[in-house]
Amino acid sequence: MHLIVARAGFLTTVQDTGRTGFREFGVATGGALDLHGMRVANLLVGNSEAAAGLEITSGNVRLQFADSRVVAWVGGEYDVSANGLSVPAGRPALLHAREELAFAGPARGCRAWLAISGGLDVPVVLASRSGDLRGGFGGWHGRALRDKDVLPLGEKPAPSSALISSLQRTRIAPWTAPFEWASPVERTPVLRILRGNDWDRFTDAARRAFLFEKFTVAPESDRMGARLEGPLLDRKENTELVSEAVVAGTVQVPRGGRAILLLGDCQTIGGYPKLAHVITCDLPRAAQLCPGEQVRFCEVSMAEAHLLLSERTRALETFKIGLSLRL
Repeated sequence: MHLIVARAGFLTTVQDTGRTGFREFGVATGGALDLHGMRVANLLVGNSEAAAGLEITSGNVRLQFADSRVVAWVGGEYDVSANGLSVPAGRPALLHAREELAFAGPARGCRAWLAISGGLDVPVVLASRSGDLRGGFGGWHGRALRDKDVLPLGEKPAPSSALISSLQRTRIAPWTAPFEWASPVERTPVLRILRGNDWDRFTDAARRAFLFEKFTVAPESDRMGARLEGPLLDRKENTELVSEAVVAGTVQVPRGGRAILLLGDCQTIGGYPKLAHVITCDLPRAAQLCPGEQVRFCEVSMAEAHLLLSERTRALETFKIGLSLRL
């Protein structure tokens, strides 16, 4: 029971919901940059939410399976096919032994997340199967996948086996995840933010520019963060700051005034002033930012951010109930 990587693409890694409880030791949380999307994809194939899958970044990928598996993917506007049959985002699909799943693109967005029934059975390191590329551990030998890699797959859970039986004729499920979960890609996305601890350290002009101007994602961007080009965000005073905790979604502004939006592989502490924090519900959009794309920000209240997260949590629970009835 294994997965054969016929073509690894630009940057494909093993990711799950990340490792928690180790930030005090300087270990990044990591995991899929769209944690919500990874959970949804896993639920669609009958896995637990925390099962390990693949994160695919800007490149063509071809995968083959040694036995029958159900797969589902979410993310950017990729052209995905299962043995020649088109597979839309958010829909489970059945692949038989030696058949191929191919990703091409994306036309828009940056990343996709693929769940496979049974999950990837790579070793657990610090309570997670996610690959930490900078640390060189976890995932598949602590690195991105390469052509001809062979990855072990886990035992198919009972819901997945039931799915395989039900999809024998149609191959593609007629039902789907909500569109905004399956394909959280927008042209010039607007990311909602909360004010950071150092909001008042910036000039009025800088704060207005941050909220009303567009920023362009720089080429020097990766899983740690997206560097943003645009208006310079000046501080009132360039005083030294004590390093504090940072998380995915934190917007830091180093000397020079160029903002950095931190993502899942970000460091655990930082000494640059924290202008803002992207709310949890908008991190899937942030994960789709690619070099050259523009992004804007708008402010919401903490109460609004909590309400949005509560609504999404309730919607996910309802989604789980619906899936349990189908599976």
